[in-house]
Amino acid sequence: MKRKLLAVAMTLAMTAGMLAGCSGGSKAPETKAPETTTTAAAAETTKAAETTAAAAKTEKKDGVLIGVAMPTKDLQRWNQDGSNMKKELEAAGYKVDLQYASNDVQTQVSQIENMISNGCKMLVIASIDGSSLGEPLSQAKSMGIPVIAYDRLIMNSDAVTYYATFDNYKVGQKQGEYLEKSLGLDKAGDPKNIEFFTGDPADNNCKFFFGGAMDVLKKYVDNGRLVVKSGQTAFEQVATEKWDSEKAQNRMDTIIAGNYSDGTVLDAVLCSNDSTALGVENALASSYTGKYPIITGQDCDIANVKNMIQGKQAMSVFKDTRTLATQVVKMVDSVMQGGKAEINDTKSYDNGTGIIPTYLCDPVVVTVDNYKEMLITSGYYTEDQLK
Repeated sequence: MKRKLLAVAMTLAMTAGMLAGCSGGSKAPETKAPETTTTAAAAETTKAAETTAAAAKTEKKDGVLIGVAMPTKDLQRWNQDGSNMKKELEAAGYKVDLQYASNDVQTQVSQIENMISNGCKMLVIASIDGSSLGEPLSQAKSMGIPVIAYDRLIMNSDAVTYYATFDNYKVGQKQGEYLEKSLGLDKAGDPKNIEFFTGDPADNNCKFFFGGAMDVLKKYVDNGRLVVKSGQTAFEQVATEKWDSEKAQNRMDTIIAGNYSDGTVLDAVLCSNDSTALGVENALASSYTGKYPIITGQDCDIANVKNMIQGKQAMSVFKDTRTLATQVVKMVDSVMQGGKAEINDTKSYDNGTGIIPTYLCDPVVVTVDNYKEMLITSGYYTEDQLK
């Protein structure tokens, strides 16, 4: 181990010489404790990144370049995440290279490589596919560039220094609990019909969203209080590639045609986020004639909040991206000043190389009863945006 640490120290010393002139939770489903060696590797990565940042502490913060890689502009939430991050980092005195990758993995790989070659001192990455960034992250690690995985855990890379996200298990748990209460599942009564929609299987968060919800609802499926007429309950069956609304709509159209076109009532649809919920709602509008179901969501996208006001969606889990952006800026600043970032979870998120030190923000349930307080009074949206 001493020889390994000496090698790391020598590598960092050589890297610092080469770059001297450059500028720039909570419960998780089925999570196993890592082996001691992988935990040690993760700790080494964090220590190495903090050591490199400490060497740069004497540099003037103004002008230090931070790379921010976002997956796409196609979903409202990522536009908000990116703009919030850029605004707060610039207010803190940093330059920001913000890039969107149009949900194309190779584009994101190229963008991150360019950020590194352009002299970024730190990377904040919301990955498209959490297992496809090995090469650019290896470059980042070799150059001592710290990496924060933003809202999506980057898998199978020992270059990840920190992870910042919302409590994704709790998101699904809140959706499940909302359905449990709204459908009266814990009381005697007739069985209720439900269908399940979650997101992209390449997004590690999906397993937490769906796992949290199913930890609440599975017992009711097992005892017959919830009936899934389509028979589709496995994660692989209910996943929606790229969280695409059109794909969710097409699947829901098929489910309605095969199971609910004869007047059978659909009581609820668990949707892990608002883009899948929007697809479900579009399908219901075009081909379902029964009593309208209870539909869950996440992100409080404008179109979905409007649907909520109109009675077409029951709830959405609000993840205030301003809160997450603020926390990540604090983490960036702490590391760039040679310190350690604030974390509140050291058990839940194993990316295959060890537990990644994590900061979890709390999500909240928004309904038609509290959306004004949570979204308008708080300044997240204006009233006109929701008309």
